[in-house]
Amino acid sequence: MSASLHFGHLETNEAASLYLLSNGRGTTVGISDLGATLVLCRVADARGHLTDVLLGHSNASDYLGDSYCLGFVVGRNANRIANATFDFVGKTYHLAANDGPNNLHSGPYFWAHRIWKVLETGNSSITLELQSPSGDQGFPGSATAQVSYSLSEDDRLAVSYRVTPSEPTIINLTNHAYWNLNGHTSRGVLDHTLQIEAKAYTPLVDHLPTGQICPVEGTPYDFRRARTIGACLEELPDGYDDNFCLENNGGLAQAARLCGDASGIVMDVLTDAPGMQIYTDRTFSVPNGRDGHSYGAFAGIALETQYYPDAVNHENFPQPVFTPEYPFESTTVFVFGTNGALQA
Repeated sequence: MSASLHFGHLETNEAASLYLLSNGRGTTVGISDLGATLVLCRVADARGHLTDVLLGHSNASDYLGDSYCLGFVVGRNANRIANATFDFVGKTYHLAANDGPNNLHSGPYFWAHRIWKVLETGNSSITLELQSPSGDQGFPGSATAQVSYSLSEDDRLAVSYRVTPSEPTIINLTNHAYWNLNGHTSRGVLDHTLQIEAKAYTPLVDHLPTGQICPVEGTPYDFRRARTIGACLEELPDGYDDNFCLENNGGLAQAARLCGDASGIVMDVLTDAPGMQIYTDRTFSVPNGRDGHSYGAFAGIALETQYYPDAVNHENFPQPVFTPEYPFESTTVFVFGTNGALQA
């Protein structure tokens, strides 16, 4: 059995728990049954020192007040839906407008603000389940969602999703973890190097896709060769909140590599999702981070594997449509290692 710690209470007086997974290398991953949230991740740096590379909070109440979705499992639909409206199977559905006129991450009644049932847990794995009732968050049908985390002996953290709906509906899950491979209490990630296996991205206007799929070549979105995250701040002074079109053809394949400049920690991201949203922002501000630490501008970067934003309103995008016979299934794997290159 994995270690379980008290993690606070919800306003309903429901108790939240934190489950710790570990392996023989000393790597530790923390997952809460509040939202199936990824809370902490301690891995060895190039000097062998365990480093917590995940931004997070210390208790459930801080997660309930979190507007940045640190470590959240986002469902039923990650990212934005324009005008909080979509047409589906001959009917118009209206969602909550929680991001100006748009819907963001299916809020405000987030899946991450609910206690998930722990189905199975062991020293290195856990599976959690949530029952989403019919019409939940404005989407058609009910759904049974399961999320499994598994930590291998070679420092591979696999996150697997399965959602079975009662009728055709929209499903698009992701994990909204923010990574800082120098450690969550260190300075920001602008000197991290990032490589993304994407030749194209979806241009945005007012945070919404235009419907175009454009080449990254010659733009600030070209990460086909590794470069620092901060290399294009003159062109994008506020940072990144953008979707990249991956080339995995629906199979598990390399999507990105992130390298910590001061720690030597390397994280590869493998996924079968069609897209990946990267988010790191100048206005980022979390005063109540874990262990009393506050997070400021560019403190971490989210690598959200998912369907493209507002996909349901763009027929040319891959469609996150699933049925009882064709449930949503997706896996993302974070692979940790070191490159031995450390700053003095």
